[in-house]
This record gives sequence, C-alpha cells and structure tokens, in this order.
Amino acid sequence: MVEVRSFYVRQRNALLVRGKFAPLYLDYYLHLMQHGLKYEERLDGQLKELLAAVTLHSCSRPQDETCAWTLQLHQPLVNFFVTAVNRPGRTTGRLFTEDVRDSGQNLFIAQVTRTHFQPRQSMVQFEGTDLLKAVEQFYTQSEQRLTRLFRADDEEFIMVSAEPDCDEIWLHELSYEDVENIDATEHLTPLETRGYVFDCGCSIDRLYPLIARLPEDDLNHIFDDGLATINCPRCGAIYKAPQDHFNEWRAKQPG
Repeated sequence: MVEVRSFYVRQRNALLVRGKFAPLYLDYYLHLMQHGLKYEERLDGQLKELLAAVTLHSCSRPQDETCAWTLQLHQPLVNFFVTAVNRPGRTTGRLFTEDVRDSGQNLFIAQVTRTHFQPRQSMVQFEGTDLLKAVEQFYTQSEQRLTRLFRADDEEFIMVSAEPDCDEIWLHELSYEDVENIDATEHLTPLETRGYVFDCGCSIDRLYPLIARLPEDDLNHIFDDGLATINCPRCGAIYKAPQDHFNEWRAKQPG
C-alpha cells in the first residue's frame, strides 16, 4: 500500500499532496505477470506516472468521489486509462494500442462520479507527450486551477495545487529543488493520509454483463470452443470463462 499525504501550504494558500509509489508499482507489475501482460517500456513508464497522478488527484478530492481519466495520444496512437477510488483506496489502469480510434489530436477525458451527485465529464486537448504536463494542462483548462506535478527520487511524486487566494507567482515559479526542500522553507500543515493499492476489483462475474449484451450469434462465436476470453476494460486482466458457468450466471439474472 502507498500512503499519500496531503498538506496545506500556509501563507501560499496551496494544497500539497505526495506519496512514494514503489509499493503500488510492485502490485502493478505482479498484476501484469499474473495476466501475461507486457507493455512497451516507454508506454509502461508513462502509464506508471499517470497512475501516480490520478492517485494524488484522488487524495485531494472528497472521500466519496471516483475519478477516471482517458488520455489519447495522437502520435504514437495509444489510449491510457486510469481510475482511482477512495473507499477503499484503489487505483488501476491499462493501455490500449489496438483498435484505437484516431481523433487527430491529444485528448484528455475526465469522468467523475460521486454519491448523490450527477456524473460529470469534461474533455480538453493537450500538447506534447509528457503526461504529467498533460494533467497540469487539464487542471488549468477544466479545473481552472493552477497545478504543478513533480517527479522526485524513490518513485515519489508531488502535486501542488492552487487554493483560493493562492500565491500563483510562487506556484508558477516553483522548481523541483524548491519542492525537494519545501519542508524546510514553507509552513506545511498536515491534513490527512490515505492509503491506495493497485487493484481493479474485477472478477469474471463482474465482467459477464459486458458480453451478456451481445447478440446470441456473437455469443456463440466467442464461446465457439466452450471457453470465452474476456478482457477487463479497466485493468487489462484476462479471464477464461467456461460457457456453462456463463449460462448459470445468466439464468440467475432478473428479467
């Protein structure tokens, strides 16, 4: 489990969130090994940074909020998907490199769900292939809040976001060296600590509704040899589903 801590930067009126993500990355690589998944090294590094960013973002949000981000890069053509939930603290994500629809631009799509609130979605364009910079651009355009993200040593990532009456000149000029020594130079007030693991929470029963919507001819095709391969759209997990098990599940569904 990675512990993510948030602090209020007094006099600067900013929120600082940070965590060391080595434990979460260990869970991530165990997940890849378990399901026989392997990503190209550069894309793997980008996905790991995005997992850190969405976790930091989630820690700064209300406890009952769930966020999901899809980032499409035009060149190379790839979709990154990451999501984080606070209760319990879970983060997951995956890559899509096949059958990706090319929009001709880099897109950042954010979806937010929260108890007793209507779901929200926003979409912005971003420049470049640095996904931490893409998150900063998303904050500026969609959240309308200046935010900086920093890579530190030992798989640590730090996010500093503007709060009302923030010293935005200070935040805009903040460097990695400044953040590295921020405990000594700024007054940080601890707010809370949240724990997160890399875990989707998917299972074969939870994925059955994805194929249950298919026409009967398509179901016969994917169960052609009596065993269907189902791929989780959130984490990439691969499940082998016997047709008789699926039929038993379907027979128990209402309607």
